[in-house]
Amino acid sequence: METNFEEGRRISELSVAEFLDRFGKRLSLERQGAAVGLDRAIGEPTVNRPGLALAGFFTYFARHRVQVLGNSEMSYMRSLSPRQREERFGELCRRNLPMLVISRGASLEPRLVDMANEKGIGVFRTPMISMQFINEATLALEWEFAPTTSMHGCMVDVQGIGVMILGRSGTGKSETVVGLLDRGASLVADDLVRLRAVGTEVLGRSPELARAHMEVRGLGLINVAAIFGIAKIRLEKRLDFIVRMTPQHEMKEIERLGVKGSVLRVLGHDIPYVELPVAPGRDMARMVEVAALDQKLRGMGYDTAEEFNRILIELMESQGDQRNR
Repeated sequence: METNFEEGRRISELSVAEFLDRFGKRLSLERQGAAVGLDRAIGEPTVNRPGLALAGFFTYFARHRVQVLGNSEMSYMRSLSPRQREERFGELCRRNLPMLVISRGASLEPRLVDMANEKGIGVFRTPMISMQFINEATLALEWEFAPTTSMHGCMVDVQGIGVMILGRSGTGKSETVVGLLDRGASLVADDLVRLRAVGTEVLGRSPELARAHMEVRGLGLINVAAIFGIAKIRLEKRLDFIVRMTPQHEMKEIERLGVKGSVLRVLGHDIPYVELPVAPGRDMARMVEVAALDQKLRGMGYDTAEEFNRILIELMESQGDQRNR
């Protein structure tokens, strides 16, 4: 069975001002020249080195990206005559770039900075080498541009497996999480989980205001870090598995062997999914833990249901052969 979930939201651009506010310190960016171009839009979550553009080749030029001038680009410009340098750089600036970054702590000549500023392009410098800046900036931009969504539920780390627990109010999600924490799990988020698809993974985290806290029916709000220890808090975890807790009398059919795999479609990724019946006296924390560990085994290539099915078929074939003799 496949159940689809909301595909989420995705931004199409990020302003230079937002980029600097969120990542300027992390990338050690220092402005060179006038404070211009803050409203310019970064349209792609990666970085470009405009070496070919400085040589006059603009076919396929990625002008919507952050542009970084590294040691190679700066050396090439120094090899040109002053007139050629201004012509090539001026042609680059006419492409409406979001921003220019000079790596290795180098600086553009004042005349070139003025040319960029006149076109509304901000110029910045960083002490990072080019590849370090490109890697760090790309990771930051991919995070910002990644599709996001939210799910109402709880998320825990059970022995390395990121488990989302769903279920309507009153099914015992919070009580189950408390039981899991007592068994060694760590809390990622309670009530609302923020999800973001980055690369091949879906990552979950808690809204900052609610981090390390959870609401337990009858007790109210509790501080998980203060009660169970700071080690019981995970700021972020990959989503590996989803469990839905459903009152047993509401389940039309209960899978006995687990041969039929189910998934929830979250942000374009298929996440393994199981529905567990809730009944009086049933230890749901233990059930969720066992389900998570079984999923861990499946991730390692061992499927209990398939193994049992294979053994059963072999036994039936063996008995059939004996009867035919």
